[in-house]
Parts: sequence; C-alpha cells; structure tokens
Amino acid sequence: MDPDQAYQFIHDELMLDGSSRLNLATFVTTWMDRHAEKLMAETFDKNMIDKDEYPATAAIESRCVNMVADLFNAPGLDPVDPGSATGVSTIGSSEAVMLAGLALKWRWRARGAGSGTPNLVLGSNVQVVWEKFCRYFEVEPRYLPMAHDRYVITPEQVLEASDENTIGAVAILGTTFTGELEPIAEIVAALDKLAAGGGPDIPVHVDAASGGFVVPFLHPDLSWDFRLPRVASINVSGHKYGLTYPGIGFVVWRDKESLPEDLVFRVNYLGGDMPTFTLNFSRPGNQVVGQYYNFLRLGRDGYTAIMEALRDTCLRISGKLREIPELEVITDGSAIPVIAFKLRDGEEFDVFDVSHELRARDWQVPAYTMPDDATDVAVLRIVVREGFSADLGRMLCDAIAESLAALRKGKGGHSEARAFAH
Repeated sequence: MDPDQAYQFIHDELMLDGSSRLNLATFVTTWMDRHAEKLMAETFDKNMIDKDEYPATAAIESRCVNMVADLFNAPGLDPVDPGSATGVSTIGSSEAVMLAGLALKWRWRARGAGSGTPNLVLGSNVQVVWEKFCRYFEVEPRYLPMAHDRYVITPEQVLEASDENTIGAVAILGTTFTGELEPIAEIVAALDKLAAGGGPDIPVHVDAASGGFVVPFLHPDLSWDFRLPRVASINVSGHKYGLTYPGIGFVVWRDKESLPEDLVFRVNYLGGDMPTFTLNFSRPGNQVVGQYYNFLRLGRDGYTAIMEALRDTCLRISGKLREIPELEVITDGSAIPVIAFKLRDGEEFDVFDVSHELRARDWQVPAYTMPDDATDVAVLRIVVREGFSADLGRMLCDAIAESLAALRKGKGGHSEARAFAH
C-alpha cells in the first residue's frame, strides 16, 4: 500500500475515537507543549534498558528518580549523586505496583515472621492492578470494605486485618473513585503502636499514582511520605499529574535496605554491566525524556502554580454543581483535582443516564458504582487535568444542567435508549 494511503486509512479510522481533551474519565495526561512533543518524537527509538548505548538517557532517568525520591522526602539522598536514590522508572504505576509488592513479599519472607500464606491489607477501593499483583504472585488480598459516606480505609480496619503473615498495608494518596486522601499518618501511627506492643512489624506502601505529583505542591505540610519511618515504598504515575504522556511511572524505596538485593538482576549482553529491576525489558526512552522536560521546565514553582490552577478550576466547577438541586457533591477537588458527585435520592433517572446524555454532548464523564460495601451508591467523576481551562469548566457545567433538564422532561438517557431497543 502507498504510505500516504496507509496513513490516511488509519488516520480516518482514528477519527472515530472521542476527543481526548474532553475525556474527563481518565487521569492520564492528554496535553503537553510542543517542545516536549518534539523531544519525545526525537527519542522514540532509544531503548531505555540499554544504558551502555544510551548513557545520556540513562543519566536522565537517574536524575528523575532522584528528584521523585527527594520530592517524597527520602532520607539520605546526596544532591550531587542521582544514584543515591533507590528506585526506578516504570511503565506507569501498574509496573511500579508489581515491583513494590514483590519487594514487600521478599522482605516478609526474609523476616521469617509468619509460616502461612502471605497476605496484603488494602481497601476495596484500590485500582485493579493490586488485585492482579495478589493473583499473579500468590498473595492473599485482605480487602477492607467501604461504607456509606466513607470511601477510604480506617486505621482500625488495618489493625483488625493484620497478622504475622501480612507483608504490608497499602494506603492510597488520591483514590480512583473519589480523589480522597486516605489517613496515612493515622494508619502508620496505629501500626507503630501495634509493633511497639509486640505485634507484627508491618511496612506501609503508599499508592500515590494520582496524588504523588499533587499533594507535595498543594499540601506540603501533610505527612504521608518517607517522613513517616514506616513508609517503605511509594509509587507514582508521571503520566497522570506528572503531566507527561503515557506511559511513565516511578517506584521509589526509603533506602537500599528496603529493596531486597536478590530482586535486582545484572545483565551484560547489551554492552555493559547493568543492574535492572523491571517486569518489562525494552521500552522507549522518550517517556523519561518527556518527564525530565517537565521537571526541568516547570520546577517546584511551576508544578505548584499548575496544581493550584487545577484546584481552583475544580472549586469553581464543584461550586456550580452545588447550585444544581438534583446533585450532591462528594469531593470538591481540593485534595487532588478530582470531583465526585451523585444524584440526590428520589430522582426518576440515574447517574448512568446523566453520563449518557453528556456523551451525546461530546463530554466523557464516567458513571460507576462505589466499591464494596457501598455498591448501591453510584457517582459521576470529573478529572480536571492540565489543558482543561476554566472556560471549558463553565461549558461542562452548562452541559450537565442541560442534560438534567432533558432527563427531567423524559427525553434521552440510556434507560430510554434501552426501552426503545426493546
């Protein structure tokens, strides 16, 4: 096939995708400036794992890992030695979670604390990758249920579920369902008390996929990271509020002792002796380059300004939603730029009807049920990302109001579509 024809064929098919900028379902970055795009296009062909052949890209990765570890207050970092941080870049937080979970399991086994099946304590509100980790690596998941008006785990739940076979407890900094911050400092304090009383010494992993590049800038005094000695590891998604195109993530450990040495492999068949701790091997270096561009271009002040702007946009949107009688706002976007809201009781339509109506207006706003034990609560969620302006927020609020008005009149909605189909 002629290359121009092949291009046009695929280009035209992709027109059927929705507009990524109007996709308020995803946390993933959908806009970067042209300089970042140019750098990333220039480095598609560089294999991130081949550090001997691409030493500059490898050095950039080390700097990024060091910056992330410093952002999370890892102890003992040398500011002039990027190699002083213990961590690695990954393909998003999914790979990062797998690596962190493996380190927890290996450390539990080395402690010889228990003789039964290893278990992991985590909320039913975790992202599905945690379920995958437990199934793939034979760890018993101990899911802590949610409740009406409580969509995060509690220290009491963590203590009740923990025993000598617990490899770790997972706390979330910015949940997928509502964007809330779990009470990490309180969970750590409860586990500290448990260990001090002769109970099991259980490390904490913080899943900061969504909040890791937000909370340090919006809530710098909040203790959730390596300032808490029991926090052993943290993962974060660079392709979420790290503001980089997918897929890039990081996992960092408190120190070298937190990452078991026998999990690290060394290979020399790419031209040099290279330590590696990844599930994936070959991957392009352009995502790390894009992340480094953001770190260099924006710095702490730039990230702070962007996160403050996103929060302000969230507060404007949630304020407008509160003025709509049918709606109840659950989270207003002040923790991380995520708004969750639901319909008040007694409406003749549901949130899935509202989502359907919004999609007909080109807006992608997901509707879903909350995790166990609150599955009878259904909500809508808006993720505000860079590139989503206050003006777009105003238009979104108008679209929500119009959708509700149409549903009030009995026009539209997925329920009506189903009835018509039957």
